[in-house]
Amino acid sequence: MKKFLMATAATALMSGAAFAEDVKIGVLLGFTGPLESLAPHIAGGAELAVQEVNDSGLFMDGSTVSAVRADATCVDAAAATAAAERLITSDGVKGIVGAMCSGATGAVLTSVSLPNGIVQISPSATSPGLSTIEDNGLFFRLAPSDARQGELMADIIKGRGIDEVAVTYTNNDYGKGLADSFAAAFEAAGGTVTINAAHEEGKADYSAEVGALASAGGQALVVAGYSDQGGSGIIQGSLDTGAFDTFVLPDGMVSDVLTEKFGSDLDGSFGQHPSSANDGAGKLEEMLAAVDLDGTSPYAKEGYDSAAVLLLAMQAAGSTDGAAVSKAILDIANAPGEPIGPGELGKALEILAGGGEIDYVGGSDVELIGPGESGGSYREVEIEGGEIKAVKFH
Repeated sequence: MKKFLMATAATALMSGAAFAEDVKIGVLLGFTGPLESLAPHIAGGAELAVQEVNDSGLFMDGSTVSAVRADATCVDAAAATAAAERLITSDGVKGIVGAMCSGATGAVLTSVSLPNGIVQISPSATSPGLSTIEDNGLFFRLAPSDARQGELMADIIKGRGIDEVAVTYTNNDYGKGLADSFAAAFEAAGGTVTINAAHEEGKADYSAEVGALASAGGQALVVAGYSDQGGSGIIQGSLDTGAFDTFVLPDGMVSDVLTEKFGSDLDGSFGQHPSSANDGAGKLEEMLAAVDLDGTSPYAKEGYDSAAVLLLAMQAAGSTDGAAVSKAILDIANAPGEPIGPGELGKALEILAGGGEIDYVGGSDVELIGPGESGGSYREVEIEGGEIKAVKFH
């Protein structure tokens, strides 16, 4: 299949510049809402890949690429689907990088991408439910499932000698999926979850939620939420009342927003988020820093890699048709083939144009498994001196 796709691509790309066009891709992220502080770095990563492809002049018969932003809000499924519809019907995008949060991602896939035959690659949606959602092969994600993160978080907590925790989670697909995965793994390892309670985003006062968590008790509080809204509100209430002083922070909470708000009050708190330690990770962080983006911000690297995978698959397929692109993605994102890292998209386009094979590794160590999702590696972090510090990679 891989050699057939490459031959098809080579034939298509030799047909001449008469077919050159401006190919638009959507960048559908939560530019407003509870993770708005992370969205600019993810979007900037995707747009950096687009610029690199354009600078090469080697994309699909000399075609250019335009990235069109749209706001999925993270928490409003109706707004996310409306934004995705506009991307397709008004802007004419041929693929979507996004959405950012799991609920919005599933809503867009079911209501928009799937009916329109559009490939959708999320850099950051982690709900375990997305592994089995009906997608006709059109959905991919470069973030690992929270089924894995929950197990790893349980191991990290137990490894720090903590046997009893309270859990609060944002009341959506992401929060519940992660909280349930973690609770099952932690209890299986002999730990105790004193309470596993939901909280809503955007509230001005979390005293009732903090009171319930405090009554249940625990050596630490796991906050499976979003740093910009509910998660910060829970932490603020906990610190104000002395309910908890150690917090476990999964991916949606690993943000400079927290250290800017709370500083050294969070010292000793810890957590994890998907990240890679490969050579490409460091290179991509440098590339993003050069355009004033934080490559260590959660999912910034996956933003670049999502756009790169989408565009390289179009090149491999010699088409922007969703079905053709989806078939090419697993080929270009996995071995065999010439390994491709950040900054090497021009090289990859040239190889594909000649009918060769690539293995896109990128900055997040891309390797797609099962239903088109990342197996994933994680960076364990700890807050020390009011700053987020890397501990090690898992």
